[in-house]
Amino acid sequence: MNEFYSLHQQATPLLLANVWDAPSAKCAEQAGYQAMGTSSAALAAVLGYEDGENIPFEELLFVVKRITASSLLPLSVDIESGFSSDPLVIANHIQQLAELGVVGINIEDSRVEDSRRLCDKDEFSELLTQVCAHLTARDVQIFINVRCDVFLLGVEGAAEEACMRARSYQMAGADGLFFPCITAEQDIRKVTSSTSLPINVMAMPELPSVAKLTELGVKRISTGNFAHMAIYERLSATLTQIKTQGSCQSLFE
Repeated sequence: MNEFYSLHQQATPLLLANVWDAPSAKCAEQAGYQAMGTSSAALAAVLGYEDGENIPFEELLFVVKRITASSLLPLSVDIESGFSSDPLVIANHIQQLAELGVVGINIEDSRVEDSRRLCDKDEFSELLTQVCAHLTARDVQIFINVRCDVFLLGVEGAAEEACMRARSYQMAGADGLFFPCITAEQDIRKVTSSTSLPINVMAMPELPSVAKLTELGVKRISTGNFAHMAIYERLSATLTQIKTQGSCQSLFE
């Protein structure tokens, strides 16, 4: 875990490849990435589930086990909301991942019920405090990256809310903070200035360049579910082409 933590202290941000199975993990390693993280949406889709903790945790463990057996890259796992609202159960889940060699986890401050909703800041901070206490008592060392969904959900005054949550989550024991869908330079600067924890952003069409993100103080960039989406869009187009052209030639072009 210490090695993974140090990757968040580099001069330029850690570029984290988001993977979903053993072949994608091998691709990340061959491409020279320093670390990888699972994409919950991609991993669920591969197994035929909708995102939002619809995949049984045991099936997630199985895929993670195959990924860790297939690549030597440090792996962080997206556990969504922890697959429970009970801090003891969440800690148990995290310990099981750590025992497979996982060095980090993402846990988010929103939950999917009928729709995705942001958790109360103080309630989530208390949950996080209890989870961290359980892990410390068991000497489970793992990088806890808290995903804050204020930008993803389009919360009014998102930057100010993000800063308040950043401070609260840092006090609760987070090792890093992830803000998917943040893209405006002024918002990124506000968030990185609000905490000493490493800040993680996600690839988006409007996201500033790596050089600019470095200047703004970002320490980690995730590729998200976009590689998975692009690959399967290409597969769909290729299969359609084979069918309409009556030829398999497009497989070899």
